[in-house]
Amino acid sequence: MDPAATVPAPPATLRQPARPRPAAAGRPAKAAWWRDPIALSKPLVLAAGLVPMARIAWGILFDPDLLGANPAEFIEHGTGDWALQFLLLTLAVSPLRRLTGWNGLIRYRRMLGLFAFFYGVVHLGCYVAFDKYFDLGEIVHDIAKRPYITVGFAALVLMTPLAVTSTKGWIRRMGGPAWNRLHQLIYPIAVLGVLHYWWLVKRDITWPAIYGAILIALLGYRAWLRLRPRPARRARVA
Repeated sequence: MDPAATVPAPPATLRQPARPRPAAAGRPAKAAWWRDPIALSKPLVLAAGLVPMARIAWGILFDPDLLGANPAEFIEHGTGDWALQFLLLTLAVSPLRRLTGWNGLIRYRRMLGLFAFFYGVVHLGCYVAFDKYFDLGEIVHDIAKRPYITVGFAALVLMTPLAVTSTKGWIRRMGGPAWNRLHQLIYPIAVLGVLHYWWLVKRDITWPAIYGAILIALLGYRAWLRLRPRPARRARVA
């Protein structure tokens, strides 16, 4: 008799049920949108950002008195104000996140920046239509000869690549470091925006001074974070 025949066959191994894969390190599971306060509030922020444009549209269509005695000037100056205000709000997100510890604030930044670009484009369109009646020669002459037009136009040109590359897809294409370097253009853009407003008003500089003070505070806070001495790292215990 074959001695191997007397050896009992090993029992068949039972298949264990597949275990769910753990979430990747550093990537917490994404909460359902109805449990995410940021996702729920974004439509409200979007609606609030469109209120100035809705007011202008309502005034044009139904209530011209809402736009004052000079509707063209009201629309042109109003959209410029909102472009600058949204630009400063965008710059305020990171300091507020650090000071409050609410990291979710960063998810509003892209929307606020796009609103700044949107109102900037409308502001430029109003200038082209209401002030220059689409006269390209006059527009080029103004850009070259009037400093407040020059810096305002430069700010909008610099904002364009920031708006185009604001999506997650562009972050992946460019890589994080290159994307961050490009989006640091927001600092000179904000300076140009305040200068544009300051040089435009000439006499009553109350609001340009307020916006300038806010910008100095926001940039000063960032400079302080960069220049402050960092605590020395503790030596690792062997």
